[in-house]
Amino acid sequence: MSAAGNPTAAKPRLTTSAMIASIAGEGQRTKAAPFGHALVQLAGERPDVVGLTADLGKYTDLHIFAQAFPDRYYQMGMAEQLLMGAAAGMAREGFLPFATTYAVFAARRAYDFICMAIAEENLPVKIVCALPGLTTGYGPSHQATDDLAIFRAMPNLMVLDPCDALEIEQAVPAIAAHPGPVYMRLLRGNVPLVLDEYGYEFKIGKATMLRDGADVLIISTGFMTMRALETATALARDQIDVGVLHVPTLKPLDEETILAAAGKPGRLVVVAENHSIVGGLGEAVAGLLLRSGIHPIFGQIALPDAFLDAGALPTLHDRYGISTVEMCARIRHWLK
Repeated sequence: MSAAGNPTAAKPRLTTSAMIASIAGEGQRTKAAPFGHALVQLAGERPDVVGLTADLGKYTDLHIFAQAFPDRYYQMGMAEQLLMGAAAGMAREGFLPFATTYAVFAARRAYDFICMAIAEENLPVKIVCALPGLTTGYGPSHQATDDLAIFRAMPNLMVLDPCDALEIEQAVPAIAAHPGPVYMRLLRGNVPLVLDEYGYEFKIGKATMLRDGADVLIISTGFMTMRALETATALARDQIDVGVLHVPTLKPLDEETILAAAGKPGRLVVVAENHSIVGGLGEAVAGLLLRSGIHPIFGQIALPDAFLDAGALPTLHDRYGISTVEMCARIRHWLK
């Protein structure tokens, strides 16, 4: 019997490339480097835009900006603290800096420089960071599973977690227009394209109900909104009606929309995020509901409070419960 006809047959062996593979599923529509192309378009309209990176231009899609505007591109080397300090200085001189690195390096290595030089001064530095959460299989040194918790607690700093290529493209000019500092998680390379099917339009500080459902409400952010939509489709085959509320802005949080959606009686409310169960969207929503006197049956789909393993992304997403298959299983269990 072939492997396709035998459900107990071994899965194909994953190669090392699966540690850094796109999160897009097989056959899913993608768009290449949406951040890099959107920044080039913005820079063509605004001569004050500059791009800085810490030896990661190619891996944050900023190399596309560097090719288009080499005189406005600054390679700071492997020095994240210098990157943030220089970005702050440029902002003081009237430039609009977009600073890129990996999320784990911004959150852990450059925290104090972001806090003191950028956030406290409320400077318009846009910090755009790749490899958020479990989007790399290279282990704890590269997995930013705590960045949302870290940056949500920083005053003046807006925090965004876009879902797909469309939202990244729309977010770039939006955060450029915002007068203060921004931290935005970045999906890079071949990024899934999902939200265009819903006529979606990104607005800072706004959550959007992509589909409603009578049995379950999934409140999600980042690429977990893509997973939530896949989960809703899968569970519909079991006559389970799932709604999906996409929350791209974690700070400021769209409290009004979340409360209105979660306050509808009789359905399970689940928060799904590509982040530690500690300090991210789940706890933000739980705290909001509790303070507002709304008490639905509540569940969290998130990464554990642990240093995660290295390995192939599909394997890790199953292991830590953020794959579509595992989300479906967990929701079915909670509904019982």
